Amino acid sequence: MKKILFASSEAVPFIKTGGLADVAGSLPKYFDRKKYDVRIILPKYVCMEEKWKSRLKPVTEFYVDLGWRRQYAGILEAEIDGMHYYFVDNEYYFAGSHPYGEIYQDVEKFAFFSKAALYAIEKIGFWPDVIHCNDWQTGLIPVFLKKVWNANDRYRKIKTVFSIHNIRFQGRWKIEEVRDVTALPADVFTPEGMESYGESNYLKAGIVYADAVTTVSKSYAMEIMTPEGGEGLDGVLRRYGFKLFGILNGLDYEVFHPGKDRFIPVRFDASNAVKKKPQNKAKLQEALGLPKQPDVFLIGMVSRMSDQKGFDLLPGALEELLARENVQFAVLGTGEERYENMFRYYAEKYPDKLSANISYSEQAAHMIYAGADAFLMPSLFEPCGLTQLIALRYGTVPIVRETGGLKDTVEPYNKFTQEGTGFSFANYDAREMLEIIRNAMELYDTQKECWQNLMLRGMRQNFSWNSSIEEYERLYESICQVTG
Repeated sequence: MKKILFASSEAVPFIKTGGLADVAGSLPKYFDRKKYDVRIILPKYVCMEEKWKSRLKPVTEFYVDLGWRRQYAGILEAEIDGMHYYFVDNEYYFAGSHPYGEIYQDVEKFAFFSKAALYAIEKIGFWPDVIHCNDWQTGLIPVFLKKVWNANDRYRKIKTVFSIHNIRFQGRWKIEEVRDVTALPADVFTPEGMESYGESNYLKAGIVYADAVTTVSKSYAMEIMTPEGGEGLDGVLRRYGFKLFGILNGLDYEVFHPGKDRFIPVRFDASNAVKKKPQNKAKLQEALGLPKQPDVFLIGMVSRMSDQKGFDLLPGALEELLARENVQFAVLGTGEERYENMFRYYAEKYPDKLSANISYSEQAAHMIYAGADAFLMPSLFEPCGLTQLIALRYGTVPIVRETGGLKDTVEPYNKFTQEGTGFSFANYDAREMLEIIRNAMELYDTQKECWQNLMLRGMRQNFSWNSSIEEYERLYESICQVTG
């Protein structure tokens, strides 16, 4: 039986700030438990909800050498739904109201977490064949294994996979300060190691020192090897392209299941969606204070409000749509102040057409997935994207830009062959986005049966973790066969 240890800075249900938590919390559950013993290690944040902290049981404690520092680490564990979780406890590093702080704090915090996770292996007696590291916060684990634990036979046998969930976030900081914290040898801080543009770079460390590197869709794997998509690391990724794999994220179909969803007013599936989805639309309109108009084209958006998500395309397009079209928008999320204020402005100007919910609520999100007709994602770049997968699952037709995982998961509608699962536009251009939204509206308004068939095709797609798991299993097996 292969043993796999997932290392992540966040994972549902314990702590979540973004899609990484969904992946780290759901992917491990789908491995064949007769063949794989998969466990997860993450920080024990003070800001975790008490209902989760109360379920943790102490296992052991020890001290971690971090440069000249000697820091306490406690290990706690929990078993939830058959999954085994370990938590690294240190209130100096993991206090505060949010998992992340200023970068100078976080580089030390996650150097500690990475080293503590490796110390913990021996203390708890769980010797993994593979440590699966996620994003820059765990980028030092492969480095410590190769440079600190390299004389220990049991540690030397451990292989590492490093997953890039978003290459924009790299963990860059001053070399001298990272050397002081990590006490890693000088050769690590060279261009052949983790040095990048005069700084230490945790994400680059993961790329260079891991045995395999993955990212969360095949298109994104190609995009990050280009100057436009590589955020300064495209050269490194091309150099190590032989060990880079694009494996599409899956969706937890038990959590996102319109037939079982406790958050939505009317449950449904593909067999009755044409009848029952409009009932969810009416309930959503009522909850958001929008007029209950069954024939209006209701577009949902659940997103972090940032340039990455394509929000700078919206101002002119929103004005034109809200002023001229029979349309409503249901918007949920937080982010950059200028975008929050943009939606507040349009909600005030067009109160019967746009509802701006500058917050996050799991129930509100699910109601939008279930009640909207279409779901807009005009992203500048999108490593994988989970919300378009949720939208498909709930019969809400995605309108996306052709980038990263959006390109890999949404097949453009073809009016001649009646194929496809959504609408897409290629160029990062507001007029092009506006045109494709109007194409979707025209189909919805004039060809109801074609629209319903499009909606049902999306619902019948399978983006569960099952096919992705097979790719991860093959990857684990292949790197474990390599000696040295």
